[in-house]
Amino acid sequence: MAEKRDYYEILGVDKGASDDQIKKAYRKVAMKFHPDRNPGDAKAEESFKEASEAYEVLSDANKKAKYDQFGHQAFAPGGGFGGGFGGGFHDAGDIFEQVFGGGFNINDLFGGGGGGRRRSNGPARGSDLRYDLDVDFEEAALGSHRTLTLPVAETCTRCSGSGAEPGTSKSTCPTCGGRGQVSSGGGFIQFSQTCPTCGGTGETISNPCTACNGAGSIKQRKTIKLRIPAGVESGSRQRLPGKGEAGARGGPSGDLFIVFHVRDHELFKRSDLDIYCEVPVPFHIAMLGGEIQVPTIHGGAKLKIPSGTESGKIFRLRGQGVEDAAHGHGKGDQHTQVKIEVPSRLSGKEKKAMKELCDKLHDNHFEETIRVQKQAEKFYERKKKLESE
Repeated sequence: MAEKRDYYEILGVDKGASDDQIKKAYRKVAMKFHPDRNPGDAKAEESFKEASEAYEVLSDANKKAKYDQFGHQAFAPGGGFGGGFGGGFHDAGDIFEQVFGGGFNINDLFGGGGGGRRRSNGPARGSDLRYDLDVDFEEAALGSHRTLTLPVAETCTRCSGSGAEPGTSKSTCPTCGGRGQVSSGGGFIQFSQTCPTCGGTGETISNPCTACNGAGSIKQRKTIKLRIPAGVESGSRQRLPGKGEAGARGGPSGDLFIVFHVRDHELFKRSDLDIYCEVPVPFHIAMLGGEIQVPTIHGGAKLKIPSGTESGKIFRLRGQGVEDAAHGHGKGDQHTQVKIEVPSRLSGKEKKAMKELCDKLHDNHFEETIRVQKQAEKFYERKKKLESE
């Protein structure tokens, strides 16, 4: 997964920038990459969301303080702004309107004219959706496929999204004359607000579609086939373009963002691309040396155990970790920690044979025991000296 860019870098300001400087920088970047100015440009759309996310944090004193101290981790896990703007963040379009004002004319901003109509008259992109998905450790490490069924607003097939009953059409709003706004006041002071009759669309529907009741979309359960790439972690996001809510007035659909939450595993633990696990080694193999079969996420692997191996020793198995699917840099490693296992439930005959073997061992066969004894003797000598003073 690509790392998120620094918020200050996105807006082109330094950490000491004032609120006004941050707002000014956001306006500049947001206007440059606004989807209405870059229709069909997915990269520009992502840059617009990225800038809106940065402004959302840096314009809020509390969020900015957390970000300055902890970086992006302050809003983890799963605090993805692009993923449906969860984790306390708002929609990028909402932030844009808050900065530019709710009654702004998008065409005037971008030099396109448009007769004073608000943006809501034209095609509007559908909302992004976020879906939190719990996956097993194996799915996340190795990749898998899932079929998801979730409720999504789809374009009404009866009216093709117009909201009007087939055979009829919309009418120009009589209240605002199609402008989407109404003005009040007089002289030099006038106030504009969203038209209460048409809700800012500039049009009214006298004969609403019987299927969607004039909404232009219907909530339906949608089946989506999802490929989970190998190597996803908790908090990782996957973007499915065009799988979000249907757009309005012929606008494109939003995106669906899958946020993964990986379940723990009883044997394997993961850190980045590396896998950690603990395996038992029979005491006689640890003592004399030999070979054992070690489990890895890719299958069994042979591990040579040198004679005299102590419990807790870690062996590294190269290339037995998680595949770096995002960057194509191969696989991580597996770090296997051995735990010496002593036999249990011995019969009387077996215990006798074991005792005969152990009686042939001497103290100098146990170097660790000798080391601890020497350290203890040194301590007691110091203790005795202190007590005699």
